[in-house]
Amino acid sequence: MLESPARVFAQLSTDEPLAQAEVVLGRAVVLGGSMAGLLAARVLSDHAESVVIIERDDLPEGVASRPGTPHDGQLHTLMHGGRVQLRRMFPGFEADAEALGAVISSPYNIRAYADGVPKVSDGRMGLLSCSRPFLEALVRRRTLALPNVKVLTCRAKGLEFRGDAVTGVRCGPAAGEDAGGQEWVEEADFVVDAMGRASKLGDWLEKGGWERPAMRRMLIGIDYATGYFRRTQSDPELAAAIAYRTPTAVPPRVASGAITSIEDDRWLITLANYGKQPPIRDVAEFRELCGELPPVYREAVTGEQLGEISTYHQADSRRREFHLLKRLPARLISVGDAVASFNPIYGQGMSSAALQASALSRYLRSAPDLRQPARDFFAAQRVVVDAAWQVSTAADLARPDVHGPYPRGYRVTKWFAEQIANASITDREVAVRFNSVTYMRTHPSALSAPSTLLRALRVNLSKSGRSGRSGGPQRERG
Repeated sequence: MLESPARVFAQLSTDEPLAQAEVVLGRAVVLGGSMAGLLAARVLSDHAESVVIIERDDLPEGVASRPGTPHDGQLHTLMHGGRVQLRRMFPGFEADAEALGAVISSPYNIRAYADGVPKVSDGRMGLLSCSRPFLEALVRRRTLALPNVKVLTCRAKGLEFRGDAVTGVRCGPAAGEDAGGQEWVEEADFVVDAMGRASKLGDWLEKGGWERPAMRRMLIGIDYATGYFRRTQSDPELAAAIAYRTPTAVPPRVASGAITSIEDDRWLITLANYGKQPPIRDVAEFRELCGELPPVYREAVTGEQLGEISTYHQADSRRREFHLLKRLPARLISVGDAVASFNPIYGQGMSSAALQASALSRYLRSAPDLRQPARDFFAAQRVVVDAAWQVSTAADLARPDVHGPYPRGYRVTKWFAEQIANASITDREVAVRFNSVTYMRTHPSALSAPSTLLRALRVNLSKSGRSGRSGGPQRERG
């Protein structure tokens, strides 16, 4: 009997420690040293005699940006669902992160605002607050410390096939080296594509006589502007904040703003907007716009500015539908942004990658027939991707400048989603359920439970009655 998506998601998001595993592979090769690639390598280390990460750029030894992640200076959030998986894979991870300067937030020092109205705390979901280079450096250090994992600096050029399976990766000189250098083959019993949004796996499959996965896109046109400012308190009362505005026909200059306290006593502040607006590059405008948000934003930008305002544009969300392929070689999977990259404003990327690593662990522990395509893995991965895609695209479709594709029954589901989101502003019980989904701890189907919908409707009717008498909810004053 097929398992429900909610049940599969619950299994993947478990907090149970990883038990000792059986070695079923000789050599595994991971293409890409990103977060998704590192987490896949960590899982493979339990099941393979050796794991090789092929990365075209030199990986930094410490906290530093990588050429392959031009957006890593922007806000990156490790949702609660992702935190749980990193704790499973790397025991003591959060203690290490905190000792090095990360901020472990509780639900009570995270503030959220909807159209200027403070949202009630759920009392459960916290965050690991740090920069993307910091988090990636810690994951990289822990992964490469494993005795059977190593990095090979070179460029992946294609795949080798024998019969119905992948048997190796064709490699060439790394970036900056002699492009005419000799190619060679890294033999592999299992290959993981973690090459990101620009993955060439579809080209390689097609060239090898296999199917290319279909690409689904949603145009989002989102722009980020991020600034770093000196934090005066090493242990701040505020760890993170998010403020968002209901989409309007005329896009606001700031659609959402996020603050997180990060290592080295800094604030990382990101302002996001959409529509055809010029980037926010000037620090004076950046500070002025923060002044239009709740007071915590104005306070955060009063400190010393550290570096220039950096910008980032993402044109679309996209996913490659490997789970729909009728012909797929054995011993090959794809993970992370190579499969799905979402609107970054919702902070799902790293947590999605962590849950996909959990799906890989589940697959390899199920005694799979490695002579067959990894369809059980792709089915479990689809549950994770569907969940994140549903949450992010539903929010994007609420914008007047985003024009589909609309899922079946969109108008009805949109109305119910709005009821739950509105109720979560003031009702703690609805907030617990809503945040558990948006923080990638629970499958979105949990929000369609009749008890949740009915409670949300009662809360909203009650608020409507009160606002009619008192003039509506009070915004936070600054």
